[in-house]
Amino acid sequence: MPNPFLAADVGFIRLCGHRGHNLTAPENTFAAFRAAHELGATSLEIDTVLSADNQIVVLHDLLLDRTTNGNGAAREMSAADIAALDAGSWFDPSFAGTRVPTLVDTIALAHELDLVLEVEIKEKVNLEAYYEALSHVLANPADRERVMMISFDHASLKAVKARIPGLRTGGIVHEHFPDPVAVARMSDLDELCIDLDVFDPADAAALHAAGISIRCHAYKPRTWEMARRAGLGWDDTLPAWLKAGLIDTLSGDDVGWLRDYLAKAVG
Repeated sequence: MPNPFLAADVGFIRLCGHRGHNLTAPENTFAAFRAAHELGATSLEIDTVLSADNQIVVLHDLLLDRTTNGNGAAREMSAADIAALDAGSWFDPSFAGTRVPTLVDTIALAHELDLVLEVEIKEKVNLEAYYEALSHVLANPADRERVMMISFDHASLKAVKARIPGLRTGGIVHEHFPDPVAVARMSDLDELCIDLDVFDPADAAALHAAGISIRCHAYKPRTWEMARRAGLGWDDTLPAWLKAGLIDTLSGDDVGWLRDYLAKAVG
């Protein structure tokens, strides 16, 4: 079966909206997810934590304060109570009434829009309950096929993959390693999620040879402008890496900008 996270299998490089298109809509909400899709995203990076009733909700922080009108820990409220909060007004009054979705609802949206999901585990308090909840959410193989579970905590990814047969996992890395393939193999990873500033083409080639997909996070246009002024040379290196097929998914905050950049890079 083709791997939907490998460009060589699907025939194109995926564009991934970081928390959806979070520049024009509140992060990790359906509004941001639909906006990303409309701009050309075929993938979404989302964040998840556990509610008091052991439901997985799409939220970056363990606390509700930053992105809703609630306060305190998400784990102290039921998923229904979290869904009743306003998750849009903090971003702009026009998004008043926007809700925090569940992972189940987001997977349903992914089917509707033909998206894949990079689902980051942000839960820190009750990982065992999170794994158990995830095993129920992903009981359907068709749902599991659209999902890559990701984390900075590679040990947790190894644990959850052992728990759920057929699950794909991706380790987030912000540094170079002497042997990135060994890093991936150590935790039984299917993908490495690599920031652009530590991307190495030789490492990417080795990872692909080992069957490991690569998501490269490419930041915001403002960051690019600062990089240009600093002489980092990304405008030369990234197009070459894309043309060489070294990147399977290009992610960032401005999906429209990424779409235009990718189109220009690969011609």
